[in-house]
Amino acid sequence: MQRYFAALTIVLMLGMVLARALVMRRAGVQALKFGAIDKRDFLIPPFAFFYFYLVFAAAFGWPSVSTRTFFESDPVAWAGVALCAAGLAVLLWSLISFGRSFRVGIDADHPDKLITTGIFAFSRNPIYVGFASIVLGQFLVFPNWVLLVYAGAAIGLFHRQVLLEEQFLRHHYGQEYLAYCGRVRRYL
Repeated sequence: MQRYFAALTIVLMLGMVLARALVMRRAGVQALKFGAIDKRDFLIPPFAFFYFYLVFAAAFGWPSVSTRTFFESDPVAWAGVALCAAGLAVLLWSLISFGRSFRVGIDADHPDKLITTGIFAFSRNPIYVGFASIVLGQFLVFPNWVLLVYAGAAIGLFHRQVLLEEQFLRHHYGQEYLAYCGRVRRYL
């Protein structure tokens, strides 16, 4: 059961983000700005799709790079499911809190207002907190070395993106953003 929920998490996560981007596109807002600032971002999708395959392979018994696990533990796997569910909840709350300001990537041409309410009153980067919770949760459900490497790489990439976004936000919003940084932590 835990394996299926971990795979379903990917479907729900992608569904939420893409549905939000589609709704915004219909409202005239181009929300997908991935790779607009840093062209190296285009290296991420192939690795992300391979990660998605690895999770589905582990859940459904498809061929995979590695099927050897570090441990087998139902309580740990259920803790992973809880982290996945928490990550989805944080992601959903983030998308709702973002409103029309939601973007995938940095939109230097049409930035919207700085969002500091909703979940953003507790974390400046709740979407990345949600994504990290999902990746760590999936590792706990499928504890193999490949997903451990992916978890470490994903968290590193999330932090890199946060630093790029913070640089843009400091430049664009100035003192308003600095005051926000003084009130709210970067992650948790």
